[in-house]
Amino acid sequence: MSTRGKLALVYGLLGVLVAACSGLSAQPPSPTATQAAMGAMVGQAGSTDYAPLVRGYYAGEQVLFIHTEASDQQVAEMLTTMMGPQVVLVPELARAPVLLVANVYVFTNGVSGDGPFGFQPDIFDSVPGDAGYRPLREIHLVEWIATATVVELRSIDELRAAEARNDLTIRVTGIVVNMPILAWPGGHR
Repeated sequence: MSTRGKLALVYGLLGVLVAACSGLSAQPPSPTATQAAMGAMVGQAGSTDYAPLVRGYYAGEQVLFIHTEASDQQVAEMLTTMMGPQVVLVPELARAPVLLVANVYVFTNGVSGDGPFGFQPDIFDSVPGDAGYRPLREIHLVEWIATATVVELRSIDELRAAEARNDLTIRVTGIVVNMPILAWPGGHR
């Protein structure tokens, strides 16, 4: 990817992430019986010390995730500026074995929304409990073609169907971000 392309990706992701985080109103899950029994822990950090939750989609339903590390310096800086807590640069993530990396689909145009470029939220290909779940995600950029009828997609099946109709293109970036999912359909941590 050219330097110009990386800069466009970084600034675009920054804008989308800022937009996504500013309107997010996720409620934290209720504590489990064990957590409630533990009570407040000494030295417990305030909620502003943690990465904010970001909304995405999996299988037609909402998921909540965070960004913790990125393989690309510009992406790490953009996410840090956008999200608050430091997103750590770990270039070696880009060399993670394929078996350790899942995919995330990030829209660069289309329906306006909470995604990193100001368009719809990201789509994930797996969640905790799935055989293919991995918190490391390779960014795949999704772009609608000019003649397509643009709609919000919420699942890999919908994404693949649009791709099969030649309504959009998907570009692999080689950039890997640690994006653990914290809440998903039927579960949470």
